[in-house]
Amino acid sequence: MEWTEPGVFEVAPGVHRIPLPLPNDGLRTVNAYAIEDGSGLVLVDSGWALAEAETALESALAALGRDFSDIRRFLVTHVHRDHYTMAISLRRRFGTRVALGLGEQPSLNRVLARSRDERFADLVSWGASELVPKWRAAWSAVRDEELDYEEPDEWLTESDLGLEKRVLHVLPTPGHTRGHVVFVDSESSLLFAGDHVLPHITPSIGFEPVRPELPLGDYLDSLRLVRSYPDLRLLPAHGPVTDSSHARVDELLAHHEERLAASLAAIGAGTSTAHETARRLGWTRRQRRFAELDLFNQVLATGETAAHLDVLVRRGLLTAVDADGVRRYSA
Repeated sequence: MEWTEPGVFEVAPGVHRIPLPLPNDGLRTVNAYAIEDGSGLVLVDSGWALAEAETALESALAALGRDFSDIRRFLVTHVHRDHYTMAISLRRRFGTRVALGLGEQPSLNRVLARSRDERFADLVSWGASELVPKWRAAWSAVRDEELDYEEPDEWLTESDLGLEKRVLHVLPTPGHTRGHVVFVDSESSLLFAGDHVLPHITPSIGFEPVRPELPLGDYLDSLRLVRSYPDLRLLPAHGPVTDSSHARVDELLAHHEERLAASLAAIGAGTSTAHETARRLGWTRRQRRFAELDLFNQVLATGETAAHLDVLVRRGLLTAVDADGVRRYSA
């Protein structure tokens, strides 16, 4: 069975995976995890606040003999809308408590302040000015995303959360976003990984309203941190449950070293900006050309490339000079 099929699936005693649909998204589905907690439930991630996703969640809860009022708490791995906004929607109706990593506060404040200009400035810095008018037009066609957002009830830092029958360790794992967290259930050998460790794809890096200085460096450090824990059953937000967090972390670390080498080679071959370099690299497992990507993925790819080039600068393999708002790299 495909992991995207709707339903409710027990992945460990008292833990159920609930796939929820995404709109017009190559990922297609996001996993929420319902943890039995006494007379109620705790959900890790919530899904996107969409009618079809709410219906799917309601049906899954009914299969467990539950309803929305049984959800006591949402533990959200990061602020992206496919993880956070359903929690806010249901809180407005049922008063459910919502928790989010403290590192997401700057980006959430920016969203609530209705400020989006930094993404345009990033494109200019990456040498992708040609994408700015297309990106601006795409944003203007989208309804205000701020309507889906509010602050959480609780900001999470590294700590132990005691549920009735288990303890979840909150582990900050910045990289995909600066406030991403995972939840480690050591006794049951489970890792609620959000988008930090995904079984089939690599998560985007640093695509957020307040981008940190070195998002890929943060991500690689966070991967090594998770690798320092015992090998755990991987419960990802996108993709099937797998048995080894270590195996996938090792693959992700190797993948990024390969991308760093390819990025360095592109600069050596004559590119100078993140956008020029992204256009020279292959994308996805099929090594698609940059021009074949849609606008959203072209922006992601350019930002990813900038993140890799900045790590190469930090390692002393490249130099970077900012002039006229554009960052240019050289060996």
